[in-house]
Amino acid sequence: MITIKDIAERANVSRTTVSRVLNESGYVSEDARKRVMKVIEETGYVPSEHAKSLRTKKTKVVGVILPKISTETAARVVNGIDDVLAKEGYQILLANTNLRTKKELEYLKLLQSRQVDGIILMATNLSKEILMQIKELKVPFVALGQDIPDQSSVFYDDYRAAQEMTELFIKEGHDRIAFIGVDESDRAVGYLRKRGFLDTLEKHGISIEETYIETAEFSSEAGYEAMERILETSEERPTGVFAVTDRLAIGAMKCLKEKGIVLPQDMKLAGVGASELSKYVTPALTTIDFQYEEAGAEAAKLIMNKVIHNQKTVKKFKLNYGIIRKDSL
Repeated sequence: MITIKDIAERANVSRTTVSRVLNESGYVSEDARKRVMKVIEETGYVPSEHAKSLRTKKTKVVGVILPKISTETAARVVNGIDDVLAKEGYQILLANTNLRTKKELEYLKLLQSRQVDGIILMATNLSKEILMQIKELKVPFVALGQDIPDQSSVFYDDYRAAQEMTELFIKEGHDRIAFIGVDESDRAVGYLRKRGFLDTLEKHGISIEETYIETAEFSSEAGYEAMERILETSEERPTGVFAVTDRLAIGAMKCLKEKGIVLPQDMKLAGVGASELSKYVTPALTTIDFQYEEAGAEAAKLIMNKVIHNQKTVKKFKLNYGIIRKDSL
């Protein structure tokens, strides 16, 4: 087995010089660098990642905590993260919380103990416990999907996007618009999207029936059940439905079809997420595109700046969005 000592002897340099060449750190003359690289090429020497991590104090691994690994949103975000990290020679260690706050806390502690170089949290529930644990982290951290105070964050313009989608319903002549949301403990998806919806109705002097507002879990089945409750409890049927995710919207669509309600003639419908499935349901779903790959890439750039360049400044990155108008609205 070829060692650093062997490389040093063959290149007629010190082991420190070989180490500097391998780690790209410290001054090495061009002549010495060439000799070391020539020996490495001739011997096919591959440095031990474990030994390298001990020397550099870097594991070349970033932990990524996801709320639900099976969703298309998570997959697109991870693709964006991986594209950036791979170019820097970094790997991803994925942790799936399955929407459990307790798991988020556990993974934040676990990843730090595994000595990852940084952590990206695709945040949902910003409880006091989560915020405290983030504050106590000793490794670089970036939040994705939520704007966390005093932490570098990549987030979406959830409030304004919900406003714009609600304006679209109103421009189409609708004043009986139902809303399928999620728990407001998820500030971005649950609170800000609902707030954008309600504030826009208020701006236009449109009252909202309590029976038009439903809270559901993050699933198509939950969207179906929420739509069913709206239809069963409302004295006057709404003419439009805004769901805060495409999954919820597609579940609502199935319910409406089974009830004999024809889209878009009898009911308009819109979601959020620009999922692949939104293009192939009938009618194709009007939705908001938050460009999840770009979100992942920006989060990865922030974490790399912290890990590689030791950047201490808190950075905030609010992503743009676009409404994709399809046949359902």
